Amino acid sequence: MGVSGIMGNMSETKSIKGILAASITPLLESGDLDDEGLGVYLRFLAKQGCHGALLLGTTGEGPSFSREERERILRAALVVRQEEPDFFLLAGTGTPSLEETIQLTKTACSLGYDGVVVLPPYYFRNAGEMGLFAWFEQVIQRAVPKDAKLLLYHIPPMSGVSLSLSFLEKLKDKFPDTFYGLKDSSGDEAFCRQLGEHFGRDLAVFNGKDNLLPLALRHNAAGCITAGANLFPYLLRDTWEAYWQGDEQRFSRLSDILQQARPVIDQFPPASALIKGLLPRLTKFPRWQTRLPLLPMGEEILDQTYHLLIEACGNPYI
Repeated sequence: MGVSGIMGNMSETKSIKGILAASITPLLESGDLDDEGLGVYLRFLAKQGCHGALLLGTTGEGPSFSREERERILRAALVVRQEEPDFFLLAGTGTPSLEETIQLTKTACSLGYDGVVVLPPYYFRNAGEMGLFAWFEQVIQRAVPKDAKLLLYHIPPMSGVSLSLSFLEKLKDKFPDTFYGLKDSSGDEAFCRQLGEHFGRDLAVFNGKDNLLPLALRHNAAGCITAGANLFPYLLRDTWEAYWQGDEQRFSRLSDILQQARPVIDQFPPASALIKGLLPRLTKFPRWQTRLPLLPMGEEILDQTYHLLIEACGNPYI
């Protein structure tokens, strides 16, 4: 099936929600993309309970790839829709360059991605909110069709740029349809609460920290987009379903497990190197490479994290 046939399976009106993996990007020993491996991996995530995946986020090492490589990755990922037509696909398209961000966003939208997740420009950190607003205004007006969805990527520890509630409100007022939501990877519990209290469900908020999913769900979140969904996807899916089924006892028990599982990832950054090292121990996937400057995770750390993960949540896959 060609790309156009795969694109045809996408629903233009469906709401994005649930458990989405911040997917790794499979790389061969040569450093080149493992195109076939990417499709197989995304199908694996779907079978393990993920509602969708974000390509080229932090866990996917997005900023380490050229524009041409990113576009190749976005095209290669579409194969998952042959078997999983309802699997959400989001594209990380943010770069410090306005023009490059616009071109990548146009590509993702033209390929039929369910949404784009856009970092703020992360070099000129003192640009101010007026500059940031004008930057996102240009991205939306020039690259995002009226029926498409843009999510901001809020990750101050990496980008160095914080997005205030007033900034988000101003952007939502200007673009009530195309500014769809936010991936909040700040790890800030107070901000997590404030997002839900301030916007309700008018803004689709996806928490980026697995251990904060229970709190986020109680404060109107649409779901999560996390690194942990690569390692314990079914735990996250079970937590999601327990919440929406109103099973408070089960939800509480699973929430406690998440509090133990996520710190295993945070203890040994970067997540992309850790996940790529752990996958061969937990599954039949090969040891995919990372892109410099990230180096492969050491065997001693992998031994330790493997045992910690099993101790925290048992066998993480079904």
